[in-house]
Amino acid sequence: MYFDFFCIFGLLNKYIMSLPLKITVKESIKELRALQRNAGELIGKRLRVLIEIKKHESTGISKRDLSDLTGVNHNSITTWRKIYLANGITPLLSHGRVGGFKKSVVTTEEHQQLEKKLNDPKNGIRGYVELLEWVKSELTKDMKYITLVKYTQRHFGTKIKVARKSHVKKDKEAVDTFKKTSDKNVKK
Repeated sequence: MYFDFFCIFGLLNKYIMSLPLKITVKESIKELRALQRNAGELIGKRLRVLIEIKKHESTGISKRDLSDLTGVNHNSITTWRKIYLANGITPLLSHGRVGGFKKSVVTTEEHQQLEKKLNDPKNGIRGYVELLEWVKSELTKDMKYITLVKYTQRHFGTKIKVARKSHVKKDKEAVDTFKKTSDKNVKK
């Protein structure tokens, strides 16, 4: 009965629901918008949340309403509000993600040796398995097959199977004499 009384008169929401958190944003909306223009997507969302908090500074705004206005998950909004209240805007402007790629398995010296070997027309390497054996013996480097394949494809444009026009150890003089003698034997 007591519960029905509060529901009928709309008093239940006042007693059960918490009030929105009132946060005073020190920066002006102009400053926040300028920062937002120069920021990336992730930082831009954080600044958008701060702008909405600044707009509703006097009345306060709930995390659910902020979520609806900005399209950001309410849990992220809670985290960002806590960070702002504890440390200000500076930590919000850095996302803390470590950028960059993995360090290359192949050093620059090894890269140059690979390049020299692959660009030499008389190298005699017929496939990636032979190249992997060469790397193990000459460079004394243990490397996975797929790592070598992807590295050579990315840096040197190699392909799995490439037909050679002629044998690697072919004698040029023998070819010239063959061409001279074959011209005489060809029927015209």
